[in-house]
Amino acid sequence: MKRVVKPFYIAARLAGERLRSGVAWWPLSRRYIADPYPVYRRLRERDPLHWSTLTRQIVVSRYRDVDRILRDHRSFSNDLRKGQATNDSVAARRRLKPSMLALDPPDHTRLRRLVNRAFTPRQVAKMEDYIRATAHTLLDEVGDAGEFDLMPAFAVPLPTIVIARMIGVPEKDLDRFKAWSDDLARLLEPILSERMMEKAYAADRQFASYFGKVIDERRREPRDDLVSRLVEAEDEGDKLTADETKVMLRLLLAAGNETTTNLIGNGMRALLDHPQQLALLRERPELATAAVEELLRYDSPVQVDGRMTVRDAEVGGTTVKAGTRVAPLIGSANHDPAKFDRPGELDITRSDIGNISFGRGIHHCLGAPLARLEGRVALEVLLERFEEIGFGARPPVYRPTIVLRGLRHLDVRVRRRGFHVSPSAGPP
Repeated sequence: MKRVVKPFYIAARLAGERLRSGVAWWPLSRRYIADPYPVYRRLRERDPLHWSTLTRQIVVSRYRDVDRILRDHRSFSNDLRKGQATNDSVAARRRLKPSMLALDPPDHTRLRRLVNRAFTPRQVAKMEDYIRATAHTLLDEVGDAGEFDLMPAFAVPLPTIVIARMIGVPEKDLDRFKAWSDDLARLLEPILSERMMEKAYAADRQFASYFGKVIDERRREPRDDLVSRLVEAEDEGDKLTADETKVMLRLLLAAGNETTTNLIGNGMRALLDHPQQLALLRERPELATAAVEELLRYDSPVQVDGRMTVRDAEVGGTTVKAGTRVAPLIGSANHDPAKFDRPGELDITRSDIGNISFGRGIHHCLGAPLARLEGRVALEVLLERFEEIGFGARPPVYRPTIVLRGLRHLDVRVRRRGFHVSPSAGPP
């Protein structure tokens, strides 16, 4: 009976929502998952502060409003301990020690200050040669196949291998590391099955046990890896505890892998959809850095964020009462014509930059420099190895997720260049 009633219930609620405001927002509809941007346009035009009856939150779609909310942590909190648990994901994450992502000052300030000392732009930049060599190795493993799925062959393993190397995970443990990453990343989504939650809890326990031993080892014998730098990070006598170090590693693992995978997958899909832009990037490889920014804007790896108002706050001329859940739509903000000229067009030479894909304010993504570096290197290596890249037999399909937007598969048909020698993937 539930399988019959539930779709009718959803349809009825959405019909009422559409009648009231001229638009409805349901992020699990097949049409929305395939292409959310037409819905975003209607939200911006008809109801930029939209009450979602099914998710019971205000959906915010305009760039200026999303930017304002993400910058104002005093009014719009990320702390999951504030307010009531309103969905399965929030309730599930409350069973875990909160990461820096889910904390407000002063806790967030202290953790961010310490982690910034370990995860520096200089340390990230040192990884470029290793990232490039790893990308070549992954494409070597594809062999002579004229068609393959870019996601499992390249976009998925590249970020996993890179962050594992930075953290100090040995190659023999990569499979476990990736499994933990997949299960923990699900906690970023607002709707979870009981099975998904239990898998996430189990992954967290196994992850904590594994890295508890690693942290103890690094305290005794530091190495040139991220665990050692986190253990050694100190500010005015303050240091991370062992639990805080494990939670920080969990955050880097869960959030970093998935978003970078989506950047590579969504970005290549966008370029294949716009062959003139792909050709331009081939002709002018110096545009790779700008191309990454435009791909981040055009089809953002993170589409939705979440906040809780802790005091009455004004957004777009409307007062949002304390205790209200709000959902800033990052994907919509990145397509707002009030901010970007021709937002629906992909333009890797775009001058009106300022995508909001890595957030704003105190919660701006810690791993943004690493994601940008991996995205740029991935594009450069793909274009170096293949003189032609096109869509394969199966059309691209997006996974049915809400917060993170990424492809389930992306089949590509390629023609290789001539003789190529892959660089060695030695120490960074």
